[in-house]
Amino acid sequence: MRIAQVAPLLEAVPPRLYGGTERVVSWLTEALVAEGHDVTLFATGDSQTSARHFVTRAEASRGAGRDHAALADVFAHVRSQIDDFDIVHFHTEFAHFGAFPGAENKCLTTLHLRLDSDEAAAAVAAHPQMPLVSISDNQRLPLPGARFVATVPHGMPEDMITEGDGSGGYLLFLGRISPDKRPDRAIAVASALGLPLKIAAKVDAVDERYFREEIEPLLATEGVDYLGERDDSGKAELLGKAQALLFPIDWPEPFGLVMIEAMAAGTPVVAWRAGSVPEVVEPEVTGRIVESIDEAVEAVRTIGALSRPRIRKEFERRFTAYRMAQDYVNVYRTLLGS
Repeated sequence: MRIAQVAPLLEAVPPRLYGGTERVVSWLTEALVAEGHDVTLFATGDSQTSARHFVTRAEASRGAGRDHAALADVFAHVRSQIDDFDIVHFHTEFAHFGAFPGAENKCLTTLHLRLDSDEAAAAVAAHPQMPLVSISDNQRLPLPGARFVATVPHGMPEDMITEGDGSGGYLLFLGRISPDKRPDRAIAVASALGLPLKIAAKVDAVDERYFREEIEPLLATEGVDYLGERDDSGKAELLGKAQALLFPIDWPEPFGLVMIEAMAAGTPVVAWRAGSVPEVVEPEVTGRIVESIDEAVEAVRTIGALSRPRIRKEFERRFTAYRMAQDYVNVYRTLLGS
């Protein structure tokens, strides 16, 4: 199958540090190539791929915001080449919708962000024929009239993170510091238990004031170790040695990639019930789902009863890049058949 993957411009594919969407695009692209498909990746020049690479701009615009003019140029290039592909798979949210009238059934869009916004509702209302994929069933709830053709959970390479033993004895907060992610809850849980907490997380420019005013003072709490961002190898080591991953979100999380990264390491997840969490975490198998700090404290006390080898097996069964690629190929074939 001739497949185009169109990535955003904010990060390289894969990203050097934080960047969920671009990381998933990389994993999917490599899995499709491994399965023998003819794949072209539209991505920034600092990307790395075994697919055919169409360079959309020299470097990712990390931290510089969205570049609508550059994206429009990318879509013009894709449109000019559309007959070279069986399917064009977009990961650019709604930005491309207006550029492909009449070609909807050759265009598939995976929506990676939250959808409870006026922008999302307006885009879907203006382009109701555009086929969409959600990354969790919960994510699509704000847009009941949209043309969702499937839900495809994320998957990652099996060998990227190996099973760890949790020997570090610490709790881990991993990802991004923001009001949605609630690192303050993680600090409160670890402090109540008297356990060390490692925080490996990015601070976006938009969240710098929140970090400075709300979180930085809490970093003086005994046992809290703020590490900043970590690359993939650094994350793998942290996850493998963690007693548990804390995922104390306070927003409708569309998926939560860090949860399956923890599962790949055999590390149990203690997550707040919100967004996709009940679809990703299987209680008493891969972690515990809680609704308060007190519940999280109790969950961590007995988290050692969960089997790390079984958590790893659940990851292999549900969240590999191979499974994700197979799911998308089925969606592609269904669209082509229509």
